[in-house]
Amino acid sequence: MSGADGYSRPAVAGSGQIACGLAAVASSVGEVRLLARSDASAWRAEEAAERLCGKLEGAVASRVKVTTQPDDLAGCDIIVEAIAEQVEAKAEVIQRLGAVNADADLASTTSSLSIAELGRRSGHADRLFGLHVFNPVTKMELIELIFPSAASAETRSRTLALCETFEKTPVEVPDRPGFVVNRLLFPYLFNAVRLLEETAMEPADIDTCMRLGAGHPMGPLALLDLVGLDVSRAIGQTIGETVPPRLEQLIGEGALGRKKGRGFHAY
Repeated sequence: MSGADGYSRPAVAGSGQIACGLAAVASSVGEVRLLARSDASAWRAEEAAERLCGKLEGAVASRVKVTTQPDDLAGCDIIVEAIAEQVEAKAEVIQRLGAVNADADLASTTSSLSIAELGRRSGHADRLFGLHVFNPVTKMELIELIFPSAASAETRSRTLALCETFEKTPVEVPDRPGFVVNRLLFPYLFNAVRLLEETAMEPADIDTCMRLGAGHPMGPLALLDLVGLDVSRAIGQTIGETVPPRLEQLIGEGALGRKKGRGFHAY
């Protein structure tokens, strides 16, 4: 897939936006396995991958091979875990994937959790590294890479080659809660929610101010909706930020953002 110096048989474990987006990007250069946990998840993943591939030049939906059988990942040389931002669930999946394939490198798309902690909990600390892609994966150029001290020079070089193949820009960052982007971003996003609480401004007005006044491509409340309010809460808790009451209220109502049709905005 990425030549002699890179990975050639990738797999992604997950069926959400990040997993399907990563699979679509990988399909532009070769076949990729996508592991879903159920038949229903597999059906949704196939539909999402086809839609995303249709938006990405060079992507080929037929190269995304969706399966519900972990054993189908046995021949892969890198397996990327891309499920919900919950440490116990991620560690369990990484543990199982490492047991299925003893030779593959393992990566996680976690946006805030410690790679060292995930490695310790999964029992694969010597094989796991962070591959933090950004939503939407088909458009965002950055990948934050988090390597443990035990990572080999070969793993590092193969991962950099993979990022190059994906036409992404990799930046190696320290294994700290939130890494770089989310550590700096979420205090700002949560402050926008607090401003909303304090002033009763319209969400659209706050977003317009930041788009037109600060040159941001998307306002903070719309960005929270894109990330998902439940995911945003998990990231905030991980980096030690107090979650605003309005965010908790919306989550309690099931208004999780774009994926549910309503958050701070309606979709």
